[in-house]
Amino acid sequence: MTTLNEVLMDESKLTAIIEDCARLIDDEVAGKRGIGGMAIKAGYKVVQGVKPGFVRNVIRALLPEFAEAMEPIRQEATANGESVGAYFAAHSSRVADALLAVTDSKAADSKHGAVKAAYGRLRGSAKNNVESAVPGLGRIVEKYV
Repeated sequence: MTTLNEVLMDESKLTAIIEDCARLIDDEVAGKRGIGGMAIKAGYKVVQGVKPGFVRNVIRALLPEFAEAMEPIRQEATANGESVGAYFAAHSSRVADALLAVTDSKAADSKHGAVKAAYGRLRGSAKNNVESAVPGLGRIVEKYV
C-alpha cells in the first residue's frame, strides 16, 4: 500500500497539491469574521509578508510531516471502507491535533521572530480554525490519493 507521504510528495502532483493547500488556507482565512477573524487575518498578513512565496514554501516543507501525521487516520478510513474526506471530517479534532503537533514543533524552532510571535498569538484559537479546515483538507487528500 502506498503511503500518504509517497502520494503527496509525488513530484508530478506536488505543485498542484501545494496550490490546493494554499487556496484552502486563503479561503479559510478570508472566511473568518469578528474580532478573532481580524486577528487571524492580521497574523496571516504578517506571515505572508515574511518573503514572497513564504506560505507555499512552508506548505512544501511541512507536507511530509503532515502526511506522516495524517497517515494513521487515513489508514483507519481505508480499513473502515470510508472515503478519506468523510472520515477526516468526522474526525476533525484528531486530524487537527495531529497537524498542530507538527506546527507547534516548527513554530518553537522558527528563526522568524514575526512568524513565531504571530503563531503564539493565534495558537489559542488554532484548533477550532484547523478543525474548520479539515473537511477541505480531506477533500484535497482524497483528490490525490
